[in-house]
Amino acid sequence: MKKTQANILVIDDKEDILFAAKMVLKKHFEQIFTLNDPKKAVEVLSENQIDVVLLDMNYRIGFEDGREGIYLLKEIKTFSPKTVMILMTAFGKVETAVEGLKLGAFDYLLKPWDNNKLVEVVKAAVTESRKERKQEAVKPDKDIFFIGESATIKRAYSLADKVAKTDANVLILGENGTGKYVMANHIHQKSPRATKPFIHVDLGALNENIFESELFGYAKGAFTDAKTDTAGRFEMAHNGTIFLDEIGNIPLHLQSKLLQVIQNKQVTRLGEAKPRAVDVRIITATNADLKEEVASKQFREDLYYRINTMEIVLPPLRERTEDLIDLASFLLNKMETKYDRINLSFSKTALEQIEKHAWNGNIREMENRIERAVILCEENEITAADLDLEEVTEIDGIQDTQLSDMEKTAIERALQKHNNNISKTAEELGLSRAALYRRMDKYELGKK
Repeated sequence: MKKTQANILVIDDKEDILFAAKMVLKKHFEQIFTLNDPKKAVEVLSENQIDVVLLDMNYRIGFEDGREGIYLLKEIKTFSPKTVMILMTAFGKVETAVEGLKLGAFDYLLKPWDNNKLVEVVKAAVTESRKERKQEAVKPDKDIFFIGESATIKRAYSLADKVAKTDANVLILGENGTGKYVMANHIHQKSPRATKPFIHVDLGALNENIFESELFGYAKGAFTDAKTDTAGRFEMAHNGTIFLDEIGNIPLHLQSKLLQVIQNKQVTRLGEAKPRAVDVRIITATNADLKEEVASKQFREDLYYRINTMEIVLPPLRERTEDLIDLASFLLNKMETKYDRINLSFSKTALEQIEKHAWNGNIREMENRIERAVILCEENEITAADLDLEEVTEIDGIQDTQLSDMEKTAIERALQKHNNNISKTAEELGLSRAALYRRMDKYELGKK
């Protein structure tokens, strides 16, 4: 019987389970890895292309709630999204496995398993893994993202291609929705680290109370819920790239900790004293004006220069007017595939309004409007009404005073909406706290 070319990893703390699984699976699959220490899962995944992971749900004697398994599932899916996961659990604990399915697991097996069932489920998982990897491999660049013909965006990608070949730290600047994540991933894919992890961290959504544990990891017992030794995002990105999004949102008192890691290329987990070496390429991004933040003492100057070996600025759509129609067509084709629609097109009026609209939310706004239109439209021609663009006003010719009035009104409404909460208001407006304060002072907002 010819074996299937596939790498299978079985994770369980019981050696008899690992031995039994390997004996059954090695007859059908080329390479079987076994691991009795779940903490080393990411390490094994970083060194081998694993197609399927069979993951036990419980690792502590007397605890059968499956929490460790759920945590490991999330960690592995974050680190290696294309790896297909099969959960293993004891009879009577199916509800935990079902929770795992909702989090992205492919299937589950009850222990003790039937050998034929085990092989059947793993074969199905290997087929799923091959399908996902094949789709990823054959997808051409033009289907992944849109560059365009405007000089500013072509210049940005030309610079990205040059710096990708190096290990230089890159700072990507641009308004919300301009494609900073896409640019960061493009740099990684064009780099010598392309086959290694690309770890995205949204610092804007990271509560400062868990900043260190998420980025640097923690030892068992470091705090109340620290049940196992856990690697942080920097360790997960070892030999690959870590993308620190919204870096302008890091509180000043935490910036020094990040600077130390970048300088020393070492992390120290919470609860440990010995540092661990990490080899990562660092890409950061923000919509804030970091030079202003440095000037106002809201961002460390030494950290700014450390992350800014190379700076790439992504232009807003209002500076890429020649790309608007082509970008809209690209996104429409993308949504046709996603929602199984065919022969969709924009009406003449829709195209006119696409060219006139201000696109304050940039590519993200355009994609959201087109996706909603594809879902709601009943005809093959998408109208301006479908895009909710009938009432747009052309921004050409608007006087500075009018723009200032619009900005002041937008800030007032956002402040009112969030009960004068500066952080939430700044987030909605796409500004840093310092930038919002300066605008509030300019328009004399918040003064009694």
